[in-house]
Amino acid sequence: MSHEMSHLGPRAFNHDQSSDAEQEYDRLRDLARQEASKRGDCFSRSKEAYSNGDGARAKQLSEQGKAHGRKMEEYNKQASEFIFRENNANGHVEADTIDLHGQFVEEAEEILEERIKYAKAHGQNHLHVIVGKGNHSAGHIQKIKPRVEQVCQELGLQYATEENAGRIYVNLTGGEAVMPSYPSHQAPYHGGGGQSYPGQQQQPHHQQQQPQQQDEIEQVVNALLPKVMRKLEKACCVVM
Repeated sequence: MSHEMSHLGPRAFNHDQSSDAEQEYDRLRDLARQEASKRGDCFSRSKEAYSNGDGARAKQLSEQGKAHGRKMEEYNKQASEFIFRENNANGHVEADTIDLHGQFVEEAEEILEERIKYAKAHGQNHLHVIVGKGNHSAGHIQKIKPRVEQVCQELGLQYATEENAGRIYVNLTGGEAVMPSYPSHQAPYHGGGGQSYPGQQQQPHHQQQQPQQQDEIEQVVNALLPKVMRKLEKACCVVM
């Protein structure tokens, strides 16, 4: 299966990250793009060599191109895992929330599918999905949101855009996507400066989460990533 990777723009974090974290994410994506360029060059030269009747050289260049492709996939996998851990770490999201900032579209799809499976298996009845508003994408177009909606439709799940247009509420029970009405003192956390629901007050971002909730978020991250990374390894990814 071939995946076409779509870059989402420079702002990949949902919080005030350290410059080291941002540089590491950019470094991994840049390395992946470099390998993609080398792969394309090898395949182009391989085709030319084949046209000139040099089959041995064509095969050699083709193998080199495949090697660059494997390196590209590995760097993208590392970047996806790195940004997922950064954005879904303790204190950045609630246990019923997943943040897909910084993911390529196909990476986001794989992660969301695994997150929904995990949520259902653990008795969760809803999920808040942070998809971003597209402010940092080329042309300011939301790229992850349409794919999230597509996944929900394929799984028969009802969803609704929250007041913060960069978030989607998903009902995991198959029923209508009616967001719960929280008391003002229990208003949900919104990573990335999201707004609260109508009639609700937003909690200060510096408020600490309970240890039990922190453990639950860490369990989700640790459970999802190995499965997602294995699925991405099987895909042949093309960086645009």
